[in-house]
Amino acid sequence: MSKAGVKFSEMKELLMKDEEFKTEYEKLKPRYDVISQIIEERARQDITQEELALRVGTQKSNISRLESGTYNPTLDFLVKVAHSLGKEMQITLK
Repeated sequence: MSKAGVKFSEMKELLMKDEEFKTEYEKLKPRYDVISQIIEERARQDITQEELALRVGTQKSNISRLESGTYNPTLDFLVKVAHSLGKEMQITLK
């Protein structure tokens, strides 16, 4: 039985042909790269958003908003999240 819908990779490839979309995507890519890393590490450690929030000293809703991309966190907040996951925050300018 096949699933209905389109694969993300196929949709992204199609959308990336649009220059306006591509420009906006590239602007947001660093944000979503960080979010993906946080989600992946939290899942790897098998902890909930609530547990991460307790470690960070914030509310679960803030972690939820961070992971959904609707929260524009400060650098200090991202550092706290990284440390709470046993990681270091590293920023590179290219």
